Amino acid sequence: MERTASPTSPPPPDAGPSDGSGFLDGIPAQRTPPCATPAPRTSPGPRLGPRSGRRIPVPVPFTLGYAAVLAVTSYLAEHLDPALVHVLLQGSSTDVAHLAQSPATVLAASALWVAGGFASPFTLAFLVVLTALERRVGGARTAVVFLLGHILATLATEVPVGLAVLAGRLPDSSLHRLDYGISFGVAACVGALAGLLRPWLGLPLLAAFGAMLLQDLLAFTDPMTGWGHLLALATGVALRPWVRRWDLARPTPAAPVAPAGP
Repeated sequence: MERTASPTSPPPPDAGPSDGSGFLDGIPAQRTPPCATPAPRTSPGPRLGPRSGRRIPVPVPFTLGYAAVLAVTSYLAEHLDPALVHVLLQGSSTDVAHLAQSPATVLAASALWVAGGFASPFTLAFLVVLTALERRVGGARTAVVFLLGHILATLATEVPVGLAVLAGRLPDSSLHRLDYGISFGVAACVGALAGLLRPWLGLPLLAAFGAMLLQDLLAFTDPMTGWGHLLALATGVALRPWVRRWDLARPTPAAPVAPAGP
């Protein structure tokens, strides 16, 4: 049955026919149906997992990847036959004889081992210092600082040994001195990181680490390595202008933006 107006309110004579919507034309203040507004769609948060199609970013890939390599070589050094381990370390040593034959190979191979094993204090320093530095300047630039300290300190300590052997002041056995580890690179990264921190934190870090290296040098147990640590630390400090520019030039990650509604 067609809907009509109430009998107590007769339509005016000029009212036109109904448009079929249930109301009469020409009558003011009729009830109009509410405008249907779609409910706001809620966007689910980002899904991070194997089925989400998005990769979880690794904050310090260089440090974590390098630490994984050191963990593997430390495990091998602990569980392989000691004679075989000695052969591997001797082949990776940055002594004068190896530097004269294949410098690039031994400079890279010597940085794959940790003197004293993975539980060495330098491993903890490696993880803390390189993580902090990589978060400030990035993985590639952290690798540059580490390698510069490792290479320059190695050459600065081994070249005088070779010259001393040529001058007859050291025996020929000094040309095969066992030399490997990550300590030179870590010392350089400490010096570079100290230049990025606020003075109330960077200066005490530099003073404490330098005092520890001086104590090892004065103990005279391994003076060449002791001098190498100090030279590597000085290399990191000398890189301060570049490291600060790298830190300022590195873009900061933008805050996530909430998805807009329809």
